[in-house]
This record gives sequence, C-alpha cells and structure tokens, in this order.
Amino acid sequence: MATENEKVIERLIRCINEKKIEVMDELFHDDAVMDWPQSGEKIVGAVNRRAIYGAFPALPTITPRRMVSEGDLVVAEASLDYGGPSPYKAVFIFEFRGGKIAKETAYWSEPFEAPDWRSKWVEKM
Repeated sequence: MATENEKVIERLIRCINEKKIEVMDELFHDDAVMDWPQSGEKIVGAVNRRAIYGAFPALPTITPRRMVSEGDLVVAEASLDYGGPSPYKAVFIFEFRGGKIAKETAYWSEPFEAPDWRSKWVEKM
C-alpha cells in the first residue's frame, strides 16, 4: 500500500503527464529546492520552479518503474520520454516536510547498449 508521501509523488507524475504543472504548487513547499547534480543546477523556490517548468520545450511522459520510501524520504525510478529515440532512465530522491516536497534531487541518463562480454553473467531486461 502506498504511503501518503508516495501518493504525493504519484500525483506529481500525473500532473506532469497531463501537462498540468500548476498542480505542482500544491505538492511542493514554496521554498523547495530542486537539485540537478548532472547539470550543476539548483532551482530554489516556487517562482523559479514555475518558470523552469513553464519554459520546458516539451515536458516528458513519465512511466514509473518503482518507488520506495521510509519516513520523509521517497526514492522513485522512472523512464522519461521526451519524444526522442529512447526514453531517459531517471532516479528521483524526494525529501518531505509536513506532507509536501521540500527537496528533489534528480539523476537521469540515456540508455546505452550493454557490451557483449558481460552477456553470460547478466539477464537482459
């Protein structure tokens, strides 16, 4: 059964998939921080979050893979489809305060072909 914090993340995914980014204001604290370590960016506060999401050339379609949570922490894995040749794989770490998202840290990357030399030890997904 999903925790209350997991339900917030499920709603976040729905609002992005439905292109209803105004719903994010209900899910994030006004002073929430979004960290994107791979690009070295930090988005601080609701005004900047709204501006970033409002300016996205195309919001992705998010397909959740799994979610795990403990207390005020939710980790979500997902695929992000921006309409390109292959979806990005992503991991999001959400930190909660009082039932709303206080911090999001996101990592994403493009898939790559596994080398043949490993094939005898792995299962293909």
